[in-house]
Amino acid sequence: MTLQPTGGPSSPRPLVPAKAGRGPSVVAWPYPRYAAHRGAGKLAPENTLAAMRAGFERGYRMVEFDVKLSADGVAFLLHDDTLDRTTNARGPADALTWAELSRLDAGTWHSRAFADEKIPTFAAVAEWAIANGVACNVEIKPMPGRERATGSAVALEARALWRDAPVPPLLSSFSENALAAARDAAPELPRALLLEKIPADWRERLSRLDCVAIDPDYRELSAEIVAAAREAGYRVMTYTPNDPRVVAKLVSWGVDTIITDAIDVIRPT
Repeated sequence: MTLQPTGGPSSPRPLVPAKAGRGPSVVAWPYPRYAAHRGAGKLAPENTLAAMRAGFERGYRMVEFDVKLSADGVAFLLHDDTLDRTTNARGPADALTWAELSRLDAGTWHSRAFADEKIPTFAAVAEWAIANGVACNVEIKPMPGRERATGSAVALEARALWRDAPVPPLLSSFSENALAAARDAAPELPRALLLEKIPADWRERLSRLDCVAIDPDYRELSAEIVAAAREAGYRVMTYTPNDPRVVAKLVSWGVDTIITDAIDVIRPT
């Protein structure tokens, strides 16, 4: 599905959430049913171009990945607040400049086959994804205290990177402050609210942030929750079921996009 432009030849149509009183109409959804978590983050070093390619080779046409800012404001891919787990450096992820981060080994921790795999910039992954027709769920993963700065910077860069692309990236975050900043910076880009637990006021939160989708832990979902989200005008995403039987149940409930690690087990359709 391709979004038709409304703001000129290079502006993809924004995905607009249903508002109160509009009934059960839901937004258009140009994203695949399955997304590869952190790329194929178990088969290759997570949040690297090698992981993105591994998911693509197994038929995945959507990837999820985490973006934060370096000390000098460059958007790059990393999940953790520290460099310890997935690189050969230690310390806070935003303590180094991009020039310093770009020299790190982000692959050997996974396996020797990926020795010296590099941390990619957000721009490098965007370029690869657009060239290969891969949709992106960009999780804004700010360092503590940098929520609004990261949300704004990632949204503005995403707008520029996908300017000529037919399908916009989907921005998501657990940080409501980061999502609010992304909304303010690039309101036309679609947003999803990530949730570990679904609060009673989830509708109000999604409305306040002008989100198009809710994205909770799969263990929080039920057929009733999915139906309620659709009735409220929202799409439903979830992370990260890896059991094919669980995934089949989620599909039967009508979950729109399932983010999974089990790239070698769950085949995209």
